[in-house]
Amino acid sequence: MATILRADRALFRFSGADAHKLVNDVVTGHVPDKEGEAASWALLSPQGKILAEGLAVWREDAVWLDTHLSVADDFFKRMRMYRLRAKVEIDDLRATHRVGFSREDLPGAARDRLGPVQLGWQVIALLEDTADWVEDDSAYHAIRIANGILHQGNDFPANDAFAHDIGLDILDGIDFVKGCYVGQEVVSRMKHRGTARRRPVIVSGIETAAAGSPIEAGGRDAGNIGQVVDGKALAILRLDRITDIEAARVDGKPVRLALPDWANYRFGEAGGEAE
Repeated sequence: MATILRADRALFRFSGADAHKLVNDVVTGHVPDKEGEAASWALLSPQGKILAEGLAVWREDAVWLDTHLSVADDFFKRMRMYRLRAKVEIDDLRATHRVGFSREDLPGAARDRLGPVQLGWQVIALLEDTADWVEDDSAYHAIRIANGILHQGNDFPANDAFAHDIGLDILDGIDFVKGCYVGQEVVSRMKHRGTARRRPVIVSGIETAAAGSPIEAGGRDAGNIGQVVDGKALAILRLDRITDIEAARVDGKPVRLALPDWANYRFGEAGGEAE
């Protein structure tokens, strides 16, 4: 299978003596320090909302992070602010490199995320080496939607969702052992109090609705669908409002709801204390 171009991703390289420490101290997830693995991460606001998210890899003695183009400028600005006097160079690689996806383990590729989901491999290459990559990325999105992997920019906007809302606590996108990072207090509180009421849900049977369309459950708004591919999408839904999965509607038409294979939550759960 050919490599699929993920044209909506921006890539940044963090190098220098303090690079790993800087990234590890700021983002939620485990930051790799060896080649061959790509780990989920999120940069949070102090209030715990996701400002940027993506995958982190270690290659060529540097940390490489990709994120959605829609938040790339803000991410770059914030990371330069967090750098302060650290010995770190932050390179914006949007003009020189591209991010791709492969179902095959190619030389130099990294396993696409740690945790319970194995999608394939992340590929990073110079722009001039990507001429034969497949530009239609719908096959990639179909795979990640089927596996319950939400993407900022495709499924939800910046500063809208908590890390638990997209399942990062289950998908190894949060390191609960390392020290503090931005938004860590909110993440810790949601973990220990069980306040995560919104969770990823796979929605199928969508006819013509666009991303952002609301899902109604029993006449109540339960959330919104994300990017639609072949009639399927992901949504961050209020579990407590899904008491009858047969009653879900998008644009007034019935849809089917299912939980990802990795989910440890159930429809109808109240999620503990109100947020």
